[in-house]
Amino acid sequence: MAESGHASPRRVVITGLGVVSSIGMGVDEFRRGLRAGSSGAKPITVFDVEGFDHANGCEVEDFDPERWIRHLAVEHLGRATQYSVAAARMAIEDAGVSIADWRSLPGLISIGTTDGESRDLDHLVEAEIAHGPEHMSPELARRVPAGRLSAAIAQELQLSDVEAVTIPTACAAGNYALGYGYDAVRSGDAEYALCGGADAMCRKTFSGFYRLGTIAPDRCRPFDVDRKGILTGEGAGVLVLESLESALARGARIYAEVLGYGLNCDAYHQVAPNQDSVGRCMQLALENAGVKADQVDLISAHGTGTKANDVTEARAIREVFGSRPPRTISMKSMIGHTMGAASALSAIGCALAITEKFIPPTINHTTTDPECDVDCVPNVAIEAELKVVQNNGLAFGGNNAVVLLGRYDGVPA
Repeated sequence: MAESGHASPRRVVITGLGVVSSIGMGVDEFRRGLRAGSSGAKPITVFDVEGFDHANGCEVEDFDPERWIRHLAVEHLGRATQYSVAAARMAIEDAGVSIADWRSLPGLISIGTTDGESRDLDHLVEAEIAHGPEHMSPELARRVPAGRLSAAIAQELQLSDVEAVTIPTACAAGNYALGYGYDAVRSGDAEYALCGGADAMCRKTFSGFYRLGTIAPDRCRPFDVDRKGILTGEGAGVLVLESLESALARGARIYAEVLGYGLNCDAYHQVAPNQDSVGRCMQLALENAGVKADQVDLISAHGTGTKANDVTEARAIREVFGSRPPRTISMKSMIGHTMGAASALSAIGCALAITEKFIPPTINHTTTDPECDVDCVPNVAIEAELKVVQNNGLAFGGNNAVVLLGRYDGVPA
C-alpha cells in the first residue's frame, strides 16, 4: 500500500478484542477459558451425524445474535456472518471507542474465512437433492456470498468510508486479515482496522476431514504421541487495530503491538504442509518485524493435532529457532480447529497472554511425541513475562501466514 502522505510508517497497536468461541463469549470469558485450560469439545448437534463412527466438535453454545446485532435483521445473516458481526461489535465496545467518532475516518474491515456460509450451502444442496432445485430456499441463497462476512460489519456499524474485504485463504486467513489491516493502518491508508476471521461448523467440512482420516475420535491432542487428529470448531475473532498515536491520544488500553508478519504460498500439495516453506514464512515474519529468533518468548502454533502437521511444524520451528525453541502451544486443543477464525482467535489469545502475563496450556496432553520435541505447556497454564509472541497460521494449498506481536512498554511513538 502507498504511504498516503505519512513521512514514516506508523506503529500499529491492538486496542479491542471480540470473541465468539466454544470456551467463552467475549474477551473476558475467553481469557478465563484459556487460563483454565477449558475444553469446548462435545458431541456435534448442528448437523446430522448419522453414519459417522465418531462426531465430536467444538460448537458455540449460548450465542444470542440479537444481543450484538442491533441494526441488521438477524434472520438475513448466515451463522458465520452473525459470528463475524457480533465479534466486531464486541471488539469495538472492548476498545472503548465511540463508533460515531470513527464514521468520518477512513477504515478497513478484513475478515478471513475457510467456508464462508457453507452451513447454508449444506441446506441448499440437501434441498436440491431431495426435492429439486426449485425447492432451494431463496433466503438461504441470499445469505451465502462470503463477502457478507465483512460487508455486514460495515452495515451493522454504519461505516461508509471503509474497504470491506473477505480473505479466503483457508485456515491461515485470520492472520492474512491481520497483515492486511496492519499494512493499511501502518501506511496511513486507514485510521483503524477491524481484522479477524469467522467460520461456522458445517457438514461439508467435517465430512471432508473425516474422509481424510484426520478427525479425532474424542479430543484434540496436539504434539502428543497418541494424537489422532483435529476436532472441527467454529466461532469468530475480531481485533481493533489503530495507530499508536491514535491509541495514546484517546487514552486507550493497549493489548499488544503488531510488529510484523510474513506470508508465502508454496502450492506444494493440496493438504500436506511443506517444512521448508513453513520455516521460510516464519523467517519472513521475523525479518519483517525486525525481531531476532532468540527474542521470541512464545509460539502459538497452528498445532492441529494431526500426525503430519505437528511434526512438520515442530521441525520447521527447530529449523528457525534451533534446538531449544520457545515454548510452543496449541489453542486448538481447547477450541478445536475453527478454520478461518483459527489464527485470529489465536492472535487474540497471544495478545491476552502478553497483557495478562500467562501462557495458555496445550490440554489433553499425556506424552510429547519425540518427533515434535517442543515444550507445549501441557494441561496447566503458567505465569510468564512475554515480550514477543509469534502466531502461526498454516493452511491447505500451502498458504502460510505468521504474525509477530509485542508488548507495548510505554515507549512513545
